[in-house]
Amino acid sequence: MSRKVLVVGEVRDGSLRNVSYETIAAGKTVAEGGEVVGVLIGDAVKDLGKDMIQYGADRVAVVEDEKLKSYSSDGFSQALLAIVESEKPDGILIGHTALGKDLAPKVAAKLDTGLISDATAVESAGEHVVFTRPIYSGKAFEKKIVTDGIIFATIRPNNISPLEKDESRTGDIETVRAEIKDLRTVIKEVVRKVSEGVDLSEAKVIVSGGRGVKSADGFKPLKELADVLGGAVGASRGACDAGYCDYSLQIGQTGKVVTPDLYIACGISGAIQHLAGMSNSKVIVAINKDPEANIFNVADYGIVGDLFEVVPLLTEEIKKLKVTSA
Repeated sequence: MSRKVLVVGEVRDGSLRNVSYETIAAGKTVAEGGEVVGVLIGDAVKDLGKDMIQYGADRVAVVEDEKLKSYSSDGFSQALLAIVESEKPDGILIGHTALGKDLAPKVAAKLDTGLISDATAVESAGEHVVFTRPIYSGKAFEKKIVTDGIIFATIRPNNISPLEKDESRTGDIETVRAEIKDLRTVIKEVVRKVSEGVDLSEAKVIVSGGRGVKSADGFKPLKELADVLGGAVGASRGACDAGYCDYSLQIGQTGKVVTPDLYIACGISGAIQHLAGMSNSKVIVAINKDPEANIFNVADYGIVGDLFEVVPLLTEEIKKLKVTSA
């Protein structure tokens, strides 16, 4: 059963976030041979349409307006609803990011349709599309299908592999007229608190610290290891509450949910709230002085030892391997 599916691209600092390409791949599965239409909303974003096409979109619909330079739920929902009205899709997919988690429920309510949030896998099963999503803080998974109306879902970053980029692909990039009006919020300034380097929510490797790092300086060896691995630094809520790092690094039930290829937990005991944010990582390595720490129950590899001894040794060995392989 072929379908027309809208895939909303997310723009940050003038480029598309990687989750946009992953969502296109999910869109291909939902479309089942039908049309995947990329969606771009913002100010001066039309040129990014070719990237969506090269990653699998068949064509792209764009709404541009200077009022959409910064995200607002009112402005972006008006723009997306205008495209939905124009395209009349069978499905809509958005990344399960801060933007997607805010925009998708608002648009779903306006369309009077359901929403499957935080999908980690998408597969075709006969006439239905099956979405897998975590429940109970990641301790179990449920499978959901849409039996009536628009198939609307948000896709968790770093779970579905994007398609191979094909620079020979071409497609139409069309501008859709949308009246952006009656905005109840005006963005005066955007102040971001983010980690330097790799985006934490999309990082393939994360080196995370807990109370065991003991101080802000304790994160320095973790940062060195993350740099060598081309990854990002994260933290438990305990480390953030202690003032060792900014809350923008927090991973857990009340922080960011991440699913990297490699998660290295340093000095983290493994409270259930933290596990909810990282337990679906593909490979988990735990470093802790306490052999009874709960983190070892979810770890694929465990090292019982002082992180201030183990982490620098790991960093040096990885540096040697990189020199050898070069």
